[in-house]
Amino acid sequence: MQMRSLLHIMMVIAFLVSTDLWADVRADPTGLWQTFDESGVLQSTVSVEIKSEKLFGYVVSLHQQAEENPVCEACEGAWRDKPVIGMEVINGLTLKKAVWQKGTIFDPESGKFYRGSVWLEGETLFVRGHVGFLYQTRSWQRVPEQSASEHAVSGAQRMPENNPADSSAP
Repeated sequence: MQMRSLLHIMMVIAFLVSTDLWADVRADPTGLWQTFDESGVLQSTVSVEIKSEKLFGYVVSLHQQAEENPVCEACEGAWRDKPVIGMEVINGLTLKKAVWQKGTIFDPESGKFYRGSVWLEGETLFVRGHVGFLYQTRSWQRVPEQSASEHAVSGAQRMPENNPADSSAP
């Protein structure tokens, strides 16, 4: 009888460990994502990657813009008048229970940094910026495989590694 109880306990522990590992696998948001405004109009494409167990995202292309690569006029300090393509918009989030958090989200339109969290549900990436108890969540859609290879071929530029977000983030 005790052996049977021990076996049940070991099975439950194995299940819990395996589902926790599966959650980490499902929480892999790397790749290209399309961003949209409040009315659902395509705004940009962002490349999301994991470096040293932290999540980062960079603008690789803009859509619906008069200029091909406008500069960030709302930005302050080192970001001011820098090209938006290449800007780091997700900075250093860490994974905890399938949610990337404890880093910053940068909005090039407002030039502001926000505490951020990111999580994946199916082919939708939810990106949330926080200010105190207030927050706004946007949903990004994964770029289809064929389009992703076209972006890779175009060789989108990114800002250098000494990104101003590293020093000026709240």
